[in-house]
Amino acid sequence: MEEQMARRLVAAEGKKLQQAGLVARTWGNISCRIDENHFVITPSGLDYETMTARDLVLMDIRNGVCCGAHKPSSEKGVHLAAYQIFPEVGYVIHTHQTYATAIGLCGFEQLAMTEEEAEKLGGIARAAYGLSSTEKLAGAVYDAMQSGAKVVFMVHHGVLICGKDREEAFSRAMLLEEICKRSILGQPKKKPRKDQKRQEKLFHVLQKHFHYVGICDTPAVLLCAASGRGIPAQVDDMAQMIGRKIPCCLHVRRDMLGLLRKYGAVLVPRVGVVVSAGTADDVEALKALVAKAAVCCLHVRATGASATLSPVNVAIQHYHYVKKYALQKDGEA
Repeated sequence: MEEQMARRLVAAEGKKLQQAGLVARTWGNISCRIDENHFVITPSGLDYETMTARDLVLMDIRNGVCCGAHKPSSEKGVHLAAYQIFPEVGYVIHTHQTYATAIGLCGFEQLAMTEEEAEKLGGIARAAYGLSSTEKLAGAVYDAMQSGAKVVFMVHHGVLICGKDREEAFSRAMLLEEICKRSILGQPKKKPRKDQKRQEKLFHVLQKHFHYVGICDTPAVLLCAASGRGIPAQVDDMAQMIGRKIPCCLHVRRDMLGLLRKYGAVLVPRVGVVVSAGTADDVEALKALVAKAAVCCLHVRATGASATLSPVNVAIQHYHYVKKYALQKDGEA
């Protein structure tokens, strides 16, 4: 494929993946093969809404050398592995899609799918955990793809999806999410009870103490709040933005302000999750993140599995996000 065409395809695809709910903000990444030795990949820390074809980074499949005005995605290693293993693969997407991420935490052996759907996905595998952007993660994905699988669940992180072209990769991502949504466990059958007046009153009070606040009240979030239990960090993006847990506040008048200042996201029964951040954009990102975290938490509880990230891994990722990634995203680094 001609390089400029590949650049335009990838730049346009980012917005399409956002609209489909497969990626958010600058999370996730996309690449496209140009020839047997080169591919282009999305840069690190740039929003899909403002990304242009010129922002993409050219990479050499043989040695991983990159060329461009920006740094390549921090997950360039998993894309490189896909192109090295599969000469027929022309397009790779790393998504943070909600239901597939949740399924990947506990294994995919019980997925409710037909033989035809399994064939369309091109094989499924699960990669062992490695911290985001590390050689350990790239190596785990490389090992998983040795089975020939074009779809790889990356535990605690998301999914890597390979296709011969953009259309195949995107259709596999959408099909996978459909399959995982019908296979998910522990989700509410109907929307749990919400106290609208309590929600509005709390929001009004918090606006006096925080510049930017928001409330997420999806069914999964409301069910987690009703349980009175916090949500532990089970997915990397939550660890990065929030830390080790989303606590549940049972004594709103006494504990709410302190918990929200410390964590940035707090469960409140019959309200949902209250979030606070430094910008309106960060508030929306947190709302999307906690909605996914709640789905993941309910699925893990229903399976009886243990999928909480270690305190060390959470601390590393949260520190990295606060000190580097968030500044880069806001144009300060």
